Amino acid sequence: MTTDENCLFLFGGDAPWSAEAWTASDDRVRGGKSQSYLECPASADKAVFRGTLDITALGGAGFASQRTVDLAARPAWDVSAYDGLRLKVLREGGDGKKYTLTLKDSVLPKRPDGREQSTVSWEYDFVSPTIADQGGDQVLYVPWSDFKPTYRGKPMPEAGELDLEHVRRISLMMRSFFGQQEGAFRLEVAYIAAVKGSSSGNTARPRSIASSSSTGYTEKGSGGMRSEPKSWLNWMCGLFK
Repeated sequence: MTTDENCLFLFGGDAPWSAEAWTASDDRVRGGKSQSYLECPASADKAVFRGTLDITALGGAGFASQRTVDLAARPAWDVSAYDGLRLKVLREGGDGKKYTLTLKDSVLPKRPDGREQSTVSWEYDFVSPTIADQGGDQVLYVPWSDFKPTYRGKPMPEAGELDLEHVRRISLMMRSFFGQQEGAFRLEVAYIAAVKGSSSGNTARPRSIASSSSTGYTEKGSGGMRSEPKSWLNWMCGLFK
């Protein structure tokens, strides 16, 4: 985890990916058959989130996710000095499916049967680019206000605000969205970083677009995905790409 004035890399960039920092959290704990993996190449310059979403066992529902490992030795992330998260999603290997980025500020001990106890999650849905899309890799900027609180998959607007000083878990999820998608999935992410508004490159309120367009520009809500100039990472943090 590396920081400068405008950017805090959580994974990727100059905070190399490590598969050991992530673990599966799939619907098999509820009797499902979905399975996920997070793999990092030797260069550690990206993470590959892949697997199979099976919706037959749970009657059209299902999820497969990878979350950060809970370690007593690792403090929570303090991102209170930043305005949102930015992800670089690679076009190569993308499948055009909908994914969910989730944050948690509270994690409870496991139940006696080993299952996780439910806590509020802050979620944001986005669509992966594909190799067929115009333009280059995609950058997704998500202001904190676009992460919506849910509890056991249901909206929970009364949850209050995410505790940005104590983000304890980050996860990537593939789910069925009530039977809308299933089967093999693959998402390649170059980095996840907290950024200040001056580094967001997206200060205007973007229009809402449901999926990738022929221009290679995708947005959902007030977060957006856009084609990334090859030198963008140097521009954002003054670091290497």
